[in-house]
Amino acid sequence: MRAVFGRSRRRMADATAHANSGHPGAPMGMAPVAHVLFNRFLRFNPKNPQWLNRDRFVLSNGHGCMLQYALLHLYGYAVSLDDLKAFRTVDSITPGHPEAHDTPGVEVTTGPLGQGISNAVGLAMAQAHTAAVFNKPGFDLVDNYTYAFLGDGCLMEGVSSEACSLAGHLQLGNLIAVWDDNKITIDGDTNQAFTEDVMKRYESYGWHVLTVENGDSDLAGIEAAIKKAQEVKDKPTLIQLKTIIGFGSKQQGTHGVHGSPLKADDIKQLKEKFGFNPEQSFVVPQEVYDLCNKAASSGAAHEEEWNKLFAKYAEQYKAEHADLARRLKGDLPEGWEKHLPTYTPADPAVASRKLSETVINKIFDAIPELVGGSADLTGSNLTRWKGAIDYQPPSTGLGTYAGRYIRFGVREHGMGAIMNGMAAYGTVIPYGGTFLNFVSYAAGAVRLSSLSRVRVLWIATHDSIGLGEDGPTHQPIETLAHFRALPNCMVWRPADGNETSAAYYVSLVSKHTPSIMALSRQNLPQLEGSVIDKAIKGGYVLHEQEGADITLVSTGSEVCICVDAVKELAEKHNIKARVVSMPCFEVFDTQSKEYRLSVLPDGIPSLSVEVMSTMGWERYTHEQFGLNRFGASGPYKDVYKASYTDPSVFTPEGIAKRAVATVNFWKDVPNIRSPINRAFQQIL
Repeated sequence: MRAVFGRSRRRMADATAHANSGHPGAPMGMAPVAHVLFNRFLRFNPKNPQWLNRDRFVLSNGHGCMLQYALLHLYGYAVSLDDLKAFRTVDSITPGHPEAHDTPGVEVTTGPLGQGISNAVGLAMAQAHTAAVFNKPGFDLVDNYTYAFLGDGCLMEGVSSEACSLAGHLQLGNLIAVWDDNKITIDGDTNQAFTEDVMKRYESYGWHVLTVENGDSDLAGIEAAIKKAQEVKDKPTLIQLKTIIGFGSKQQGTHGVHGSPLKADDIKQLKEKFGFNPEQSFVVPQEVYDLCNKAASSGAAHEEEWNKLFAKYAEQYKAEHADLARRLKGDLPEGWEKHLPTYTPADPAVASRKLSETVINKIFDAIPELVGGSADLTGSNLTRWKGAIDYQPPSTGLGTYAGRYIRFGVREHGMGAIMNGMAAYGTVIPYGGTFLNFVSYAAGAVRLSSLSRVRVLWIATHDSIGLGEDGPTHQPIETLAHFRALPNCMVWRPADGNETSAAYYVSLVSKHTPSIMALSRQNLPQLEGSVIDKAIKGGYVLHEQEGADITLVSTGSEVCICVDAVKELAEKHNIKARVVSMPCFEVFDTQSKEYRLSVLPDGIPSLSVEVMSTMGWERYTHEQFGLNRFGASGPYKDVYKASYTDPSVFTPEGIAKRAVATVNFWKDVPNIRSPINRAFQQIL
């Protein structure tokens, strides 16, 4: 096995040098533990990277990804030597940091430090839940481990503290993390900024902690530590692995080997030191492949046995088998959408956060894989359904691992990263609640949700200045513009009950896109013209008017104010107005140009109305009416009436005043073109 990790060190030096880019230090230092893990412990089948009961491996210090790519190649995944040579080049499956949708065998997308170990917590949580739901006496279908490698940077990032604190509380004995304690970061020695006692911190979190003094060559010590970790069933384990970064390099133990390729003379002496031909690059002897193939073959045999067990399971537990098989396809239960509530204008006005709670209560039985909770705002987010059982270690008496309601605690960023890991596991659809303004705390995790193409739902309540008295510290102004700018992220801001149901429908059927649902604290009326079938298009004509002079385009709580403004314009200004509701930009953008022009046609000026930043609205409307400064503290109706910048008063009268100005400005412009009509329909 020493020959295997020696080859890995050589190959990682070759690959980073060939690309003239990359981070050789951590991969070279962690090669021994990686091969001990893959050879002695990790259960996997490279011919089927999606096998449910495989062990999960997460490289949280994702800059060291050449280590993972080299391992995937050696152990038989569809990663070739040519792929290694193409490291960090366009269209390769070996990008600069691991991306789950690019590379077979990569479980989660990592790179931003702290995210990977937090994803690993989510993977472990999903495993514990899936096992609790589906395992039966004699049928341990789900008993895999999640292993994570992480570095000093991951431990410094706050997101890892949030997630690991929760992992300790949840007693996730299926989670084993290995800390590459090499005492080097980009700036140099960690004594400059990171001198805390990490092991005591993790012990206080409720983790089991172990130390391997010589991670560079003590293979027996590494193996013994992992075995001890596996024996502890009621705590996650952190193994402190003391290593020398860039082991074997002339720059070993320094920050110079962290993020720069080795020089030619260094690579030459490195190869000579480990007994390799310095003139050869990317060469792997057959005996190395043979050794690695034994571990891969063992994993394939494990899967074959598992498939037989699953077939027997189907005979005794037909319903559970069908449910699990369906979940693994990512499909939703047939007919679940029939449970979505619908409304008429005769129904009472209700806050969209309450409408969201109604949806959750209606569908939680119909979609058993829906699992989630709140960042300590359950009573405000209204994310818990009646009769819900909490996800908790059974020993606490607070719930069970089969429970579907998660108490994330005040940990928005950790919650987001954990949800990404849960979604990646493949058997659950996670959701999490907080105030919309505090989704910004989790921006790093949300961005990775979008990049990773995972289905996670954010229940983001208190969506505007309409939350009132909590004031500008809690009122989101820029948040929607921020996340609307994020590729592959649906931001929904429903205006009533039917639009709320539509938001849930599209969010749940979209297998590869995360969603943020911005929901109101204040009551909203059920609107005439609002139906689910229209709202699922992302934007639609709520109120049509023949011969209209202007189109008012709005979202959420301002739509009903625009409807009232139509009357104001007709009665006091002799202006005809139509109203468009635009609950989701991203979904509207996917509609045909013909449809979008039917909603926002040529020949008529348009005015957007939203009590948020106006940024982004220029793509859809000629003029924008919004709030480009912070709000105020007070009862929400007073806040809406407050004159922030004359005449920005978000009342029917204030909107009408802006509409009149828009009509007057554009009345002498011939052939008004819709903003939908542009030279470039797609911005790459």
